[in-house]
Amino acid sequence: MELLPNQLANLIRAAIQSAQAAGDLPEFDPPDQVPVSRSAKPELGDYASPVAMQLAKLARRKPLDVAQAIADHIAPAGFVGSVEAAPPGFLNIRLAENWLLTQVEAIIAAGEDGFALDIGRGQKAQVECVSANPTGPITVGRTRGGVIGSTMANVLAALGYTVEMEYYFNNAGRQMQLLGHSLQARYREALGLPADLPEEGYQGAYLIELANRLVEQHGDSLKDESWEFFKDKAEAAMFDWIERSLDRVNIHFDVFFNENSTYEDGSVWDVLKRLEESGSVYRAVTREGASDEERARLPADAQNAVWFRSSRFGDEEDRVLVKSSGEPTYALPDIAYHINKLERGFNFLINVLGADHIIEAQTVARGLEALGYDPEPVHVLLHQFVTLIEGGQTRRMSTRRGEFVTLDELVDDVGADVVRYFILARSPNSHLDFDLDLARQHANENPVYYIQNAHVRCAGIFRQATERNFSDDGADLALLGEREQAFIRKMLEMPEVLVQAYEELAPHKLAFYALDLARFFHPLYDEIRVLHSEVPEDVAKARLRLYRAAQVVFKRLLTLMGMSAPEVM
Repeated sequence: MELLPNQLANLIRAAIQSAQAAGDLPEFDPPDQVPVSRSAKPELGDYASPVAMQLAKLARRKPLDVAQAIADHIAPAGFVGSVEAAPPGFLNIRLAENWLLTQVEAIIAAGEDGFALDIGRGQKAQVECVSANPTGPITVGRTRGGVIGSTMANVLAALGYTVEMEYYFNNAGRQMQLLGHSLQARYREALGLPADLPEEGYQGAYLIELANRLVEQHGDSLKDESWEFFKDKAEAAMFDWIERSLDRVNIHFDVFFNENSTYEDGSVWDVLKRLEESGSVYRAVTREGASDEERARLPADAQNAVWFRSSRFGDEEDRVLVKSSGEPTYALPDIAYHINKLERGFNFLINVLGADHIIEAQTVARGLEALGYDPEPVHVLLHQFVTLIEGGQTRRMSTRRGEFVTLDELVDDVGADVVRYFILARSPNSHLDFDLDLARQHANENPVYYIQNAHVRCAGIFRQATERNFSDDGADLALLGEREQAFIRKMLEMPEVLVQAYEELAPHKLAFYALDLARFFHPLYDEIRVLHSEVPEDVAKARLRLYRAAQVVFKRLLTLMGMSAPEVM
């Protein structure tokens, strides 16, 4: 389907040209983009366009006169009921009632594929999210990126893209070394042997439990194994835990990309070589242009690091790619990884990252540019942190100190659907205070309950209708009143919400819309009765048919948000 605003924009553009051909408007180049949006005043129309005010200067006429000339030349269209010029120069457009009523049947017929669009047809998209180091169980903070990413993947699929979900398996570097040393120490402790937990090691009880299992399975036969051995054991156990936890909140991955592979195939060092050949890196103890104060703070035995001249590509300063120890920073393998992504032929890529990764993301984009790749397909969706609130108090979380709430614990407490919705219902750019007290409520104050209950009520009325042998087949939708038609209009906003979520990388738009739709639905359901002795049978059929479409829309919305659509509560 094509968005209604786009169809209306095409009609308006054609009307401008028609008015010019008839001499009702002077010659000028029609605008490439005609703005059309939902009307801020529904009583004046469903959509509005200010295009006449934008053209008034070109036409050398009053905006209202330009608007009237355009309105007079709008070609007939089945979905348009009326187009009126209104001061100071708006075009107010009302949808045709007959067409509006046909959309009830269109929604029912489309079912699970309702409001599908062709924006990405024939194109490949990838969403990378979570990508946590497998150093511990998945926590609430990491889950936010997964919920955001999986919802964006659903949005992309609804827009016609072929979508892959990818997890960047970050199993290289210092954190994994610390994990290996930490498990090794816990294993030796469990055997009663001397052990030194690294100062910055992982202190969580989960490693103690894993160490005890290793003792149960192997006794003391592993006491002489290296930290690498224990790293592999911990990595496998943690990642299995992470996968099982994410599965509980409907987050699934098609590809697990192993960071180590960029070292094994040499692509990390190939990137560095190519950057050197292009003159984009240099070796020095500090960045070029560093102040005297920065240089004075360097230790006497400071060694050269490898610096990327990112300032050539708009950065405020150059960035380290390889530390003086010879260990790459996160940016270097990330550049290699993104080259791999682009060469796999994706047209649209989303990286869902914590807000603390902004510099790294920018460095990767500049690295791609330095190597001649177009970073335009790579879109970064940053999200802020999560705080759990209980009884008005904040619960702080740290994986390394072992002070955290796991995803499993949260799901056990409030349920998977609540976890997903509470995460989605806040803009990724905003800090998320996850209110546990509200999340536990099974009442209308809890938005999850309120939205899902709309679907439950639709399912419930069809159970009642079946019990009474009452069907909505052959319903005459012309019997629906103004309030019911207003609800149809509200349902038809969904494709525009999908496109907003896509263009703005704003999955919270779906959550907001779902709650708005539920707020519209419940009073309607309470007051526009169906199975009531005072309601004529033909009117009851029409209303029941409307609620069948409503059930389809609520299920579609809940599915896009990765949530269940219960039929009973």
